[in-house]
Amino acid sequence: MKSNIIDRGFLSLVWTQFFGAANDNVLKGVLVFMIIDGVWKGQLGAGGQSYVNVIFTVPFILLSGYAGRYADRNSKHDVILRVKIIEIPIAIIGLIGFWIHSLWITLGALLALACQSAFFGPAKYGMIPELVENRDLSRANGTINMMTNIAVIIGTLAAGQISDLYNPNKNVNGVVAEPMNWLPGLVMVVVAVAGLIVALYLPNRKPGDKSIKYEWNPFGTYIGALKEMAGTPLFMVMFAWAYFYFVAGLALLILPEYVVVLESYNVTRAEISVLLGVLGIAIGLGCMLAGLFSGHAIRPRMVPFGGIGLAIFFALLGLVPATLPDLPPYWRIVASPIAFFILGAGISAGFYIVPLQALLQRLTPSHELGRFLGTANGLSFFFLLLSALIYKPIHPFFDSADGSQHPDKIFLVAAVLMILGVAFFVWRVKRRGFPLSKVE
Repeated sequence: MKSNIIDRGFLSLVWTQFFGAANDNVLKGVLVFMIIDGVWKGQLGAGGQSYVNVIFTVPFILLSGYAGRYADRNSKHDVILRVKIIEIPIAIIGLIGFWIHSLWITLGALLALACQSAFFGPAKYGMIPELVENRDLSRANGTINMMTNIAVIIGTLAAGQISDLYNPNKNVNGVVAEPMNWLPGLVMVVVAVAGLIVALYLPNRKPGDKSIKYEWNPFGTYIGALKEMAGTPLFMVMFAWAYFYFVAGLALLILPEYVVVLESYNVTRAEISVLLGVLGIAIGLGCMLAGLFSGHAIRPRMVPFGGIGLAIFFALLGLVPATLPDLPPYWRIVASPIAFFILGAGISAGFYIVPLQALLQRLTPSHELGRFLGTANGLSFFFLLLSALIYKPIHPFFDSADGSQHPDKIFLVAAVLMILGVAFFVWRVKRRGFPLSKVE
């Protein structure tokens, strides 16, 4: 039987997600670099990049419930087209903010982009079961996650290069190039337009159910959905999925700070963005492998396997001193132990998230896809917000008495949290008698 994952409809969804993820990472990446050591250095204090994550995550927490209902009330095709149209004026706001060096306008663009993405999520994930057969859910999720992470790689690498051109540092001769103030915003506008073009090829599937009512309390949808999930395997699956965002959120905040960790090597922002690119490649590879190994079934036992791998590589990142080999720029990053450990962590992450994502879609009643997936999305970003909120307070505990910063040691916290989460997940699913082998 022909697989739906090669049909035009699913491929359009993959590419729509691709351009959206790329834009998110261009904006966040340039913002983070500019806050750490760029035009806005010091304005938000040490570890201030955590505020970027707070601003990006709060809209998902407040709006994902409404977004889930909105996706159930309307054709998911129409929802996706609307949010992709809205992305273009948001990109223009970002262009203005970067051009005039206004941190607050640029953060406003980030806030608006987060609101737009919050409505895109439930429609996107809810549309996957409409476009592919149940037997292809693992492969479909592996494919879309792989392409998402390729977008993250491209967006992250581009953010590093764009940051160096937007706010140039002195070169070896002590000369500072002319800054390209227009560059980050222009890239965002072009990517937003490309995302809308590919979204136009999405097929229209099931119409929405207009009888579905909104919960005006932003947390009402979550509370109702959680009550319905309580006592079912779906409840534990959703929390395991959300918990990943808590631990991964810490890791994503640490990586840009390798500009500080490797300061003695005179690394550039573009070089450090390679580490984020390696992570994206690794997660994409892990998602692809998880989808292939799953075959035509969902295999929950991959979750603890992936979690243990994450814990091991996080521990190595925290314990092994951060050094670079004596190689040319970029190659010294790629060939470093840091990149190897990040590669292992990313592949492990793919094995953790693909079965959970497929289980969320498989176990959720079809008429509740938007609401339940919106709840899972909101919970995930609540955990991501927690990681951003604790990052800044724990940051000083990993500084030396001489004032030097060692944020890479925070990976040890992430390793311990991952081990605790995996142990709890395995205990709960075994207690409930849920099969870890496979779900058809």
